[in-house]
Amino acid sequence: MHGAVAPGWLLVALCAAAGVACLLRTRSAVEEQRRTAGDEALMGFGMAAMAVPTAVLAPPRWAWLAYAAVFGAAALRALWAARTSPPHLHHAVGALAMVYTAAVMAVAPGAHGGHGSSGVPLVTGALLLYFTAYVLWAGVRLIPVAAVAGGGRSAGAMGWSDRPEVARACRLSMGIAMLAMLLAL
Repeated sequence: MHGAVAPGWLLVALCAAAGVACLLRTRSAVEEQRRTAGDEALMGFGMAAMAVPTAVLAPPRWAWLAYAAVFGAAALRALWAARTSPPHLHHAVGALAMVYTAAVMAVAPGAHGGHGSSGVPLVTGALLLYFTAYVLWAGVRLIPVAAVAGGGRSAGAMGWSDRPEVARACRLSMGIAMLAMLLAL
């Protein structure tokens, strides 16, 4: 991605940390949570790799094509899973956004996606709107209803990898990172 080196490394750190948290969530006792966590770990680590500042490492064209292929396969898998589990639809949108980002970088790695003076391309704008709405929605969902109501489960009642707020925080972090990557495109 383009832009300053320090913010780029912060984006790499955010995505890698989300990837690690998601990877740790794959220890869940619930199969669907393990599968979802694995998909999200792939997304976090892939976003971290793609966010490395180009001033430090400028990947060759084939690397961007490899990213597009990996995330294209992830999008197909998520679309297939979305038939029975609607939350996978968001994973498909995220993976397709990664395919789009990689394709733009493969075509014009030094041209900031070819935006130029004509403004933001339609696909980039649509993805920015989607991820902005998603980040706002996910942020609101992090507000614990039980804490507001004064009750709820005890923290020791479930394993760390089964805590829904950890999954929500990971998804929120990756949504914010996706917004940053799309803005830098």
